[in-house]
Amino acid sequence: MSTLQDKYSGVVSAAQSAEITNLQVQEQDGILYVSGNASNTAAKDAVWNALGAIDSSYSASDINIDVQVAGLSAGAPLTVATEDSNLNIRQEPSTDAAVVGKASKGSSVTLIEQTSDDWWKVKTDDGQEGYAYSRYLKA
Repeated sequence: MSTLQDKYSGVVSAAQSAEITNLQVQEQDGILYVSGNASNTAAKDAVWNALGAIDSSYSASDINIDVQVAGLSAGAPLTVATEDSNLNIRQEPSTDAAVVGKASKGSSVTLIEQTSDDWWKVKTDDGQEGYAYSRYLKA
């Protein structure tokens, strides 16, 4: 087992116990890649929460998690699941990008595309389109 697989063994076990299908764990150029399909957002969150337990700022550059939620397609309704604030809707999939809108906690947005594991393109009820951090979206 590699050092990275040791370091992130909690993430890999979480992916296995969340029954992530097509799970692939491989190391390349000093980065551990974990990918697969989740049956629901809770399974995806289990993998991310395991990473959060190791790296609370989610800033590690030696792991790449790409877990897509199967069965979520364009037009799917999502609920904003922030802790207590509004969810920023951004122009580009980055925290550095301009905020083009906000969605309040508990409100609904519509999935346009699962752009990446971190960022999903969504549309708010008032028609604003942009990118939202997927950790705060629930199917």
